[in-house]
Amino acid sequence: MSANKRTEANKKWQEQNRERARYLRNRSTTRSFIRKQATAEDLDELEQLIAERRQQL
Repeated sequence: MSANKRTEANKKWQEQNRERARYLRNRSTTRSFIRKQATAEDLDELEQLIAERRQQL
């Protein structure tokens, strides 16, 4: 598959799966932030938010 056809296929999938694409994009951004930029204070806050979210599920 050529790069152009692959790009078109990806674009079509993203348009048809907007919520899933948004979820995947946000998850990727979050993981990258945690791995590369988060401070100790950020991680403490995230741990608290994660615990709260787990209780909601």
